[in-house]
Amino acid sequence: MKIGKATVPRTSICTSDAHTIVIRGHDLSKELIGKLSFVDHFFLLLTGEMPTPGQAAVLNATLVAIAEHGLVPSVQAARMTFAAAPDAMQGAVAAGILGCGSVVLGSSETAGRMYVEIDEQVQAGTALDEAALSVMKAWRAAGRSIPGYGHPLHKERDARVGALFDVAKAAGTDLRFVEIAEACERLLPEVLGKPLKLNVSGAIPSVLLGAGFPVEGLKGVPMLARTAGLIAHMVEEIRQPIGFALSYQATREMEYDGELPPGFGKHE
Repeated sequence: MKIGKATVPRTSICTSDAHTIVIRGHDLSKELIGKLSFVDHFFLLLTGEMPTPGQAAVLNATLVAIAEHGLVPSVQAARMTFAAAPDAMQGAVAAGILGCGSVVLGSSETAGRMYVEIDEQVQAGTALDEAALSVMKAWRAAGRSIPGYGHPLHKERDARVGALFDVAKAAGTDLRFVEIAEACERLLPEVLGKPLKLNVSGAIPSVLLGAGFPVEGLKGVPMLARTAGLIAHMVEEIRQPIGFALSYQATREMEYDGELPPGFGKHE
């Protein structure tokens, strides 16, 4: 519908009146609350469709896999922020989520977009290995890293990879993106000159895309999962504070290499 030259803004996610809240066409109070899991609700919100049991199982597994990973930079940022502003848990959690970028948490989306490029070539008739090599070499030629492979700690395959693949197989979802991810792993030495194993950021998009999850929403999965982990860290920070200790540790480890004023460090 148009009003003059302007198009009416639209949303198909939610509406309400004095008596009913509607979510994707469903009555929230009568059809969803108490009848739908949060994972099912998340899938419904993003896609507009109720997930199959297999789709829900895969999405649930990915959220569990990435919710917590220790004192990574995002967690340290959140705990130090909370130490400085204990009256604003939301700010501390936001501080952790703001670090969702190409290195931490955001690489799942990037890997998923690479897999989609490969899949498009395969669907057009190119052999899987040929398509994987073509896309990865193009990414490298453009100065882009190959996301979803390698890990500073897990030199062999990240154990979460096999666990997620097992869930996808048991769920009966489409495994073609898993095959793409494994083909990339197998062919990486031809692209990088060294072998790198799949990590969880490569496994997550491969199983989610096969479960019908939209590529545009991939970054949201680690963001949502890590929010749960960050809230847990905030509760622990209240009970066992380490935010300032993390800050002090950075100061102790740092070595100043700038200019110093005359007499600095000398005391009479």
